[in-house]
Amino acid sequence: MQPIDKLFQAEQYSIPQVKRDKLLVAELNSLTKFHYNNCPPYKNILDNLGIKVNRRRLNISDFPFIPVRLFKTQKIQSIPDSDVLKVLTSSGTTSQAVSRIALNRETSIYQVKALVQIITSFIGHKRLPMIIIDTDTIIKNKSSMNARGAGLVGLSNFGRNHLYALDENMNLKKDELTEFVNKFGNEPILIFGFTYMIWQYFYEECKKNNIKFDIPNSILIHSGGWKKLIEISVSNKVFKSSLESYFGIKRIYNFYGMVEQVGSIYMECEYGHLHTPNFAEIIIRDYHDWKVLPYGEKGIIQTLSVLPRSYPGHSLLTEDIGHVLGVDSCPCGRKGTYFLIEGRIAKAEIRGCSDTHAETVNNMELAG
Repeated sequence: MQPIDKLFQAEQYSIPQVKRDKLLVAELNSLTKFHYNNCPPYKNILDNLGIKVNRRRLNISDFPFIPVRLFKTQKIQSIPDSDVLKVLTSSGTTSQAVSRIALNRETSIYQVKALVQIITSFIGHKRLPMIIIDTDTIIKNKSSMNARGAGLVGLSNFGRNHLYALDENMNLKKDELTEFVNKFGNEPILIFGFTYMIWQYFYEECKKNNIKFDIPNSILIHSGGWKKLIEISVSNKVFKSSLESYFGIKRIYNFYGMVEQVGSIYMECEYGHLHTPNFAEIIIRDYHDWKVLPYGEKGIIQTLSVLPRSYPGHSLLTEDIGHVLGVDSCPCGRKGTYFLIEGRIAKAEIRGCSDTHAETVNNMELAG
């Protein structure tokens, strides 16, 4: 059995760090060699840095990384164009370059399988009636989709009787929303959206129009868009307490992820800690010399994942800042590394799905 199969076979968040690292290292060694031999830009980078691919690496921190921004300027893939199943793009305003991530069938299958294992470990295996705080116009073209659309499609698989709560002009469908809650309100409802959009288009619109639902059994999953909320003094704590107070929703889960490693999402547990899944890891590196920082010290986040088979996205240096809280010791009982995000590198462009939506809207208003 291959290491990746063992990582998927185990119950999610059940593998102690030492055992998991050995499986990840074995798979990452194979992936590094594969991408080196099949992706010329990746090979050129490692050659120019003098990195020896044939040397077997023993530690998770030994693997070379490439900056996530590189996918915005270069075509980086390890498969021929004929094997490309779909292309995902990162979120961005019209003035920004976007990452383009080519997926083949194998990578796509692994990413879907990973997402299923992560999400069901939090919400269970039963499909729930689902409210999506977005418009369905964003998912029309499934062969070429941005991060926002990919997130909607991925999470929609965990629901049924889907209601896209916004129309094409981002207006709340008040009557349809009321009818949906009246029909399913006595059972758990799964709600998904991007953080800023949930706040602006769902929570604030409901308050403004005096629409109030008591849905305490519901589960809300959200991600991205914190920059705009921080600007208006809405922290993660304020976000959760406001939605719980108004709708009665107690189970609210944020997650950290990116289109360059879609599938490897880091869910927030009941204690507000982000957790690495079985098939991924994070490392915190120093700004100045790229050394690995000890627990508690802030630095740039490197993400590693065994899912990317069609492009060298298995070891990436992000533009995000965070720190590790601990390993195998979170009060929630989940094994592995758990951490917090502190923000973004100064002057890094806006990348969150709902942040870029908000930026686009602001630019349109300024232009008008």
